[in-house]
Amino acid sequence: MSRWVLHVDMDQFLAAVELLRRPELVGQPVVVGGRGDPTERAVVSTASYEAREFGIRSGMPLKVAVRRCPEAVFLPVDFPVYEAASEQVMQTLRDVPGAVVEVLGWDEAFVGLDSADPQVAARAIHDAVLAATGLHCSVGIGDTKVRAKIATDFGKPQGIFSLTQDTWFEVMGDRPATALWGIGKAIGARLARLGIQTVRQLAEAPEEDLVAAFGAATGPHLGRLGRGEGSNHVDDTPWVARAHGHEVTFQVDLTERAQVEDALGGLSRQVVADLAAEGRACIRVHLKVRFAPFFTLTRVRKLPEPTLDPQVIAATALALLDKLADDRPIRLLGVRGEMVPPEGGYDPSRTQGRRGAP
Repeated sequence: MSRWVLHVDMDQFLAAVELLRRPELVGQPVVVGGRGDPTERAVVSTASYEAREFGIRSGMPLKVAVRRCPEAVFLPVDFPVYEAASEQVMQTLRDVPGAVVEVLGWDEAFVGLDSADPQVAARAIHDAVLAATGLHCSVGIGDTKVRAKIATDFGKPQGIFSLTQDTWFEVMGDRPATALWGIGKAIGARLARLGIQTVRQLAEAPEEDLVAAFGAATGPHLGRLGRGEGSNHVDDTPWVARAHGHEVTFQVDLTERAQVEDALGGLSRQVVADLAAEGRACIRVHLKVRFAPFFTLTRVRKLPEPTLDPQVIAATALALLDKLADDRPIRLLGVRGEMVPPEGGYDPSRTQGRRGAP
């Protein structure tokens, strides 16, 4: 038997959970985001496949989404329900005999499995998740994490697809480099300036050219991505958070200092509640501010000593804001508390967090 990596990704997860609660909406364009009111400032968290046919995508302002599809049904985000559904999915994966599960987020995970027939194993996982939760998933099969992750998109929705060393260039060679997991528009543009447009061109690019353009670590990593190479080790070590944060988009821009102080105080109390649950104090305060109409800045400051005092965190965030010396109306504020490391430090293999590239 061979060792395989399976990437399990839930289909339209938040929307699918909502459709279980509201079966009368099946087949309709459904958008989940904010408080479900498209007249408010909020963004799309998930859109059903029917809504995506109108060009609605995650991260899009609800006001744009409703213009693209006025007949769409808009629903509020319900975090506790999604968290419960996610845990049920992950437990189903952990119950697969011989499986090692690395959770990447609410709706996706790597599963390491020894199998003589990974297609059969993938179908069994899909069916087990559906039976346990009523939710469909897609499964990518690969001999590395990179290939498994990318394979999933070819199987969506509700499908199974395999990418291996033998089929990599046949499937991916002529696709743009930005089709690779971990290569976004910015890196894609930098690659294009080097004359690298496709996955095959990236795979065949001289390493010294990539090192010169991207550095000694990132350059070779990009070359490996182009070849679909990488680890096939699935790590079930629980992910340890480095920070917790909260942010809010205001329906009416903040223009008064008292409003700002009140907002930062509320956000800081929410952050401290999360940090206290972890049992680790805040050592750095991160501020995110979006000025009207849509200009975003982030700042960070290390505290003199760790604290769980929301007043200290709020005052630090306010000081960071004051240092910007910008009196434009404020559209969004966010506060993030970075915690002292756990005893023994962080696992270096998990430093990129739950959704980092392998």
